[in-house]
Amino acid sequence: QVQLVESGGGSVQAGGSLRLSCAASGRLASLNAMAWYRQTPGKQRELVAVITSGGRTNYADSVKGRFTISGDNAKNTVYLQMNSLKPEDTAVYYCYAQASNDYWGQGTQVTVSS
Repeated sequence: QVQLVESGGGSVQAGGSLRLSCAASGRLASLNAMAWYRQTPGKQRELVAVITSGGRTNYADSVKGRFTISGDNAKNTVYLQMNSLKPEDTAVYYCYAQASNDYWGQGTQVTVSS
């Protein structure tokens, strides 16, 4: 079992920044990758950024150059630094961990106003 606790969401004006955190606990030795997804009402959950246990990263085209995913192994925490935020970034952001099973956090709301 892996437990994920997200924090750092909130409201910001367009052009602003936010940093999301996802603290992982449990059977972390089995972690292969962690990622951030986001979802808006009526739409499918979409991948925003992923980081593997080896440190490789990948991003959705819509956030490349603006968002950065990083990990702190000592704290078992993954971060999503979001800069130059746009209203279309408004969504509930979910932390995801791929281990022996798939694990999800509870979600954190990010609202970007124009």
